[in-house]
Amino acid sequence: MSAQRIVVVGGGIAGLGTAALLADRGHDVQLFEARDALGGRAGSWESGGFRFDTGPSWYLMPEVFDHFFRLLGTSADEQLDLVRLDPAYRVYGPPGKGDPIDIVSGREAVRALFEEHEPGSGPNLEAYLDSAKDAYELSTSKFLYDPYSSTKGLRDPALIKRLPTLIPLLTRTLWKRVTTDFSNKRLQQILAYPAVFLGGSPFEVPSLYHLMSHLDLGDGVLYPKGGMTEIITAIEKLARERGVRIETSSPVDAIITESGTARGVRLADGRVISADAVVSGADLHHTENDLLEEKDRQYPEKWWKDKVPSPGALLLLLGVKGELPQLTHHTLLFTDDWHTNFDAIFGEDKRIPDPASIYVCRPSASDDSVAPEGHENLFVLVPVPADPVSGRGGVDRAGDERIEAAADRVIAQIGEWAGIPDFADRIVVRKTIAPEDFAHDLKAWHGNSLGLAHTLNQSAIFRPKNRSRKVDNLYYAGTSVLPGIGLPMCLISAELVVKRMTGDTTPGPLAEPTRAAV
Repeated sequence: MSAQRIVVVGGGIAGLGTAALLADRGHDVQLFEARDALGGRAGSWESGGFRFDTGPSWYLMPEVFDHFFRLLGTSADEQLDLVRLDPAYRVYGPPGKGDPIDIVSGREAVRALFEEHEPGSGPNLEAYLDSAKDAYELSTSKFLYDPYSSTKGLRDPALIKRLPTLIPLLTRTLWKRVTTDFSNKRLQQILAYPAVFLGGSPFEVPSLYHLMSHLDLGDGVLYPKGGMTEIITAIEKLARERGVRIETSSPVDAIITESGTARGVRLADGRVISADAVVSGADLHHTENDLLEEKDRQYPEKWWKDKVPSPGALLLLLGVKGELPQLTHHTLLFTDDWHTNFDAIFGEDKRIPDPASIYVCRPSASDDSVAPEGHENLFVLVPVPADPVSGRGGVDRAGDERIEAAADRVIAQIGEWAGIPDFADRIVVRKTIAPEDFAHDLKAWHGNSLGLAHTLNQSAIFRPKNRSRKVDNLYYAGTSVLPGIGLPMCLISAELVVKRMTGDTTPGPLAEPTRAAV
């Protein structure tokens, strides 16, 4: 493939990753980011000596990060300071419903934990993790890196032989799978909650996604010192070293097409940037319905009518005085009645759950660079309905009344359930972020927090592809296209763009360059 002029729209991890890979292959790449900082959902906010990640906080699928960095001649270990979390996370139920449960990764430790809470469950847990590992390895070798530009991968005889195993994983929900194999409610929730990080409900996502348990229970959980934005910083540096020209505070107003081919972009300041190809890492709905003319839209408004967004998120960034040993680096608070909880998020009568199932990240447990001495840094995520007019958050209670009242309830719940009676009084920095912020700041469809949910008909071959069928030389990367939600998936989407551009139809990862021995 000869060198081309390529414009990338959006400086989230997908856009940055795509730009770096394409520049590494000799292309002339310009990247335009609308906001004043790179990272997209993986952003950062600083106040009063605290530095908060504003998005992703779990470092899972480490081999995907390492593969991406190796494609650029380096490695995750060279680019990031990774530490293993022990415990991986802690789980609280409502007060009076038992002691918190610490999850220590590794087969032996997890089996002992399950036997403690559900005697006799060890063999089922072993079989579950074996199945999760098998599903994960199958996904990374046959599904996640497949651009689905042909049916070649799906016709693989080795894959066809696996259909008797695969079909039940695709037709049964994750919740049905875990409740069939285990009877203890808290253990069921531990196995089913990863559905939320895939943008769905355990009552809806296929049980294939039990593969997530291979990662947190089997492999373990890592954390990059300095926060998740260290990943963004590393990729930005690698992109710039390869000649990518990056402009922030430069929103794109339109993707210019001519005779059905992408020819460049028009910026909000009136500049027209010509290109041989355009890659949009921006929200897919925004790209299609705001940046393209109607005749060029593969995914117009009518396409979105029956699609399912991931949940929205109420985020709280809290700087807290004093130590919080009650919370580990990752802590989950689970309500007992999940049917009511998830119905509030995905059902007909949508509302912010109360009480809620809550995720709390305390990076200051592992990293003294994110908070002043004697203080803690908390990132709190509450899954809520994807509602673009729910209200906006703000700093020091300056958000809309509904959002700040919900944040007060969440703070009170954390204090009560985790046994921190003076929790609210110790907060010295507070910022809330709500679905309307996602819609306004990130152009996220319905104000969703993650992208298109991983329902069966929005996964794998059914998910939007990485190349437009309506406009030649227009490509897509990011969380609502193949392969899906999360930082690792976004890096794979960058790789899929490269495969699309080069006509590579293979289902596996790109070949890594050979590195000289040190």
